[in-house]
This record gives sequence, C-alpha cells and structure tokens, in this order.
Amino acid sequence: MSFSINSTVREILADEQAKAVVETVLPGFSKHPQIGMAKGLSLKTLAKFSGGVMTDEVLEKIDTGLKAL
Repeated sequence: MSFSINSTVREILADEQAKAVVETVLPGFSKHPQIGMAKGLSLKTLAKFSGGVMTDEVLEKIDTGLKAL
C-alpha cells in the first residue's frame, strides 16, 4: 500500500512504518486524546482542524516520508 497525506489517519495508524513517519514529524500524534475522532479523515483534511500545528511545511515533510515507504 502506498501512503501520502491523502491517506486516512486509520490507514496510517494501522501501519507501523507510516505511523513512525508521522510520529517523527509530529511526536505524540498517535496518542493524542482526540485521535479516535480523526481516524476517518485524511491528514490533509485533519490539518484544517489542527489549529495551525499541521502547517503546509509539516504536511510536506510527512508526505515526503510517507511516499518514500
């Protein structure tokens, strides 16, 4: 399976390598208390609700890492 910022949080959390990529850029992502509500969202969509934490730069770093898997 290929991953990108268009992958859902559920898909990313189900794959240890993909989860590690996100955790490297956003430490604690998978343990966030509200992560359960976001599982059906893509990372790109989730960024809109992140209060500025998931900037375009952060998304680009994550996307590059995910696509390299």
